[in-house]
Amino acid sequence: MATLSAVLDWLIVALAFGSTLVGSYVGYQAYRGYRRHDSRAMRALSAGLFFLTAVAFGVAFVGSVLLRQGYIGLQYQQPLTLVTRLFQFCGVVLIAYSLHSRG
Repeated sequence: MATLSAVLDWLIVALAFGSTLVGSYVGYQAYRGYRRHDSRAMRALSAGLFFLTAVAFGVAFVGSVLLRQGYIGLQYQQPLTLVTRLFQFCGVVLIAYSLHSRG
């Protein structure tokens, strides 16, 4: 019988992977909107959504798997968190720019 901790660990990994996949889909759909309308605002929105969802979740997912499996040391946990937050911040900034852009 699996322990509660093992089940929770599996659920965390599954949700992180699912978030990466859904984020990639959202970013791709926004990119298709940019290609359809050829708008600077749509380009910023698609890049922002992609950074905020697919890239940030992807970095967090891969980093957490590498940390959990012992492929990289715990001294890299903070730098991975910093990179993840940087992509999230860039994504939000691009989305804000797209809301105020005229073109």
